[in-house]
Amino acid sequence: MKFNSVNRKRLWILLSLCIVTPLGFWCKSYHGFGNWFYLYGGGVLYEIFFCLVLFLVWPKRQNAIKIAIGVLIVTCLLETLQLWHAPFLETIRSTYWGRVFIGTTFVWLDFPHYLVGAFLGWLFMRRFGEASSD
Repeated sequence: MKFNSVNRKRLWILLSLCIVTPLGFWCKSYHGFGNWFYLYGGGVLYEIFFCLVLFLVWPKRQNAIKIAIGVLIVTCLLETLQLWHAPFLETIRSTYWGRVFIGTTFVWLDFPHYLVGAFLGWLFMRRFGEASSD
C-alpha cells in the first residue's frame, strides 16, 4: 500500500485527535487552581475536535474555512439551545453524553472561547492542508 500525502495527513489528524480528545475530557473534570480549564478550556478543545473530525472526512485545505465556520455556527446554536428546557432536552441532558454534547447551562462567555477554538481548528486544518497539494 502506498502511503500518499492524504493518508499521511489523515494520520496526523488522527494523532491530533488522540491528544485533543483526552485533553477535552480532562478539562471537564479539572477542579484545580484557576477554573478556566474547567469552565472554558473544554469549549476551545470542543471546537478543535469537531474541526479535525470533519477535516478527516473532507481533508482538502480549501475546506478548512468552511468547516471552521460551520462548526462555530453549530456550536453557537447548541449553546443557544441551552436556553430551552423542553422535557425531551432535559432527558437527553440527564445523561453524561447529553451534557457533553449539548450542555446544560447557557453561558454567554462560551461564545468567545468557541471563536478561539474555531480559529485554532482552522489553523490546524490549514497546517495539515499544507501536507499535500489539493
